[in-house]
Amino acid sequence: MAASKVVSILVLAFLLLAAVAFPVSAGPRQQGKKGGGGGNSGGGNLKPWECSPKCASRCSQTQYAKACLTFCNKCCAKCLCVPPGFYGNKGACPCYNNWKTKEGGPKCP
Repeated sequence: MAASKVVSILVLAFLLLAAVAFPVSAGPRQQGKKGGGGGNSGGGNLKPWECSPKCASRCSQTQYAKACLTFCNKCCAKCLCVPPGFYGNKGACPCYNNWKTKEGGPKCP
């Protein structure tokens, strides 16, 4: 009896850890056109090596260039998409636009 409780607790703990380590996305994947959409998990058409120059262009007119480049490259690696222009236009990249911080703010510049 005690052994079955221990086994049950261990199985439950394992399942809980697995759920935390490998969260499942509940939202649908969105597809977009070149320069707009999400990447590996978001549907964009950029190649990974195209992210750096696209982000350099997008972040070229901000006073926070280092932070902008860091997050833009992270977002592009996930979404394979960078919106056109220096600011805004996030509707062209749904994955890029919809990736939020824990607080609900935009993750991508």
